[in-house]
Amino acid sequence: MAVRKKAKAGVCKAAQMRSGAQHPFGMLSGVTALGGGELEVYRQIRNAVPLLDAAIGKLVRLTGGFEVRCTNPAAERGLRQFLKSVNAGRGQVGIESFLAAFLQSMLVYGRAVGEMVVGGNEITAVLWGDVTKLYVQEGSSPMDFAFGQWQDGEVKIFPRQNLILFAAWNPDEENPYGASVFRSMPFLVDVLLKIYSTIGTNWERAGNVRYSVVYKPGDASGQIDAQERSEQIAEQWSQAMQESRHGVVRDFVAVGDVEIKVIGADGQILDSEVPVRQILEQLVAKTGLPPFLLGLNWASTERMSAQQTDLLTSELWAIRRTVEPVLLRICRLWMQLHGYAEEPEIVWDEISLQDIVEQAHAALYRAQAEKLTAEQEETT
Repeated sequence: MAVRKKAKAGVCKAAQMRSGAQHPFGMLSGVTALGGGELEVYRQIRNAVPLLDAAIGKLVRLTGGFEVRCTNPAAERGLRQFLKSVNAGRGQVGIESFLAAFLQSMLVYGRAVGEMVVGGNEITAVLWGDVTKLYVQEGSSPMDFAFGQWQDGEVKIFPRQNLILFAAWNPDEENPYGASVFRSMPFLVDVLLKIYSTIGTNWERAGNVRYSVVYKPGDASGQIDAQERSEQIAEQWSQAMQESRHGVVRDFVAVGDVEIKVIGADGQILDSEVPVRQILEQLVAKTGLPPFLLGLNWASTERMSAQQTDLLTSELWAIRRTVEPVLLRICRLWMQLHGYAEEPEIVWDEISLQDIVEQAHAALYRAQAEKLTAEQEETT
């Protein structure tokens, strides 16, 4: 009787999913430009709306700093000194400078890129790059990809991919290399800018008034020389307006029925407060920040509730989790180059979003309680 051998469970060593999208040109097969036209739109959005620019800056600052810990005290001291003094390029020093620029790129464009420069068994610099000029060459597997730049009419892949630092914010099936915080904002920002542009036009009109001068001849004699009188009125009115621009006050005197009106004075200016607030509410909601942190006082008592604190804290931790692998790669490479086998640990600064006044009151109450306890112990 033949014995059937039990099949051994295999181990998957290759990705089973494949990308179905192929480039129509053979030379660019598998090459995708990560600096599409929408990235320029996101940059213009940040430049055009100061509130969104402030939101990016606050998210970067609220993310906070970090410190590294190792089981080896000597390795920990050396790694901390390296992170504090590493060259970040463009006149910047320290990993905090690199992290700030890296985070801004990741939030605005949905992705960020950097590079570790190694020379003489030492990391000489950690640089952040322009992600809008980045290309990615994909293979047959999602794990098979390489970054490069367009040079001399073709995409040249970076020779040392292990030194490239890359992070993607909120990737999905449509944007596997990250999506910007501003992804759903272009339409609303376009409407908002139209409103502000119209407001500016109305105020420009109010500051540069145009007049309508109408002469109505009353009798037959006036109708005969109406053209001559109109020319005289126009000449005198123009001369009066020109002298008023130089600070000279001049009266305008006319005989007959002359009517002077401001052009557009009867036009009603639409109230922009309600639509502007409705748009800003949606934009601020997308950033995840409370309105009062951006200078918007929409309520009589603007305070951050416990629920808002938890939501903002979770948003900040999501940002930290996205960039932490990049920081760990930098730390691991430094330790390997210096002969340390320990695994570094990133310890982020504590996020504190509580009201300063409340903290002061709590400290006062603790001090009063300690004082009363001490007095009771003395009496007993």
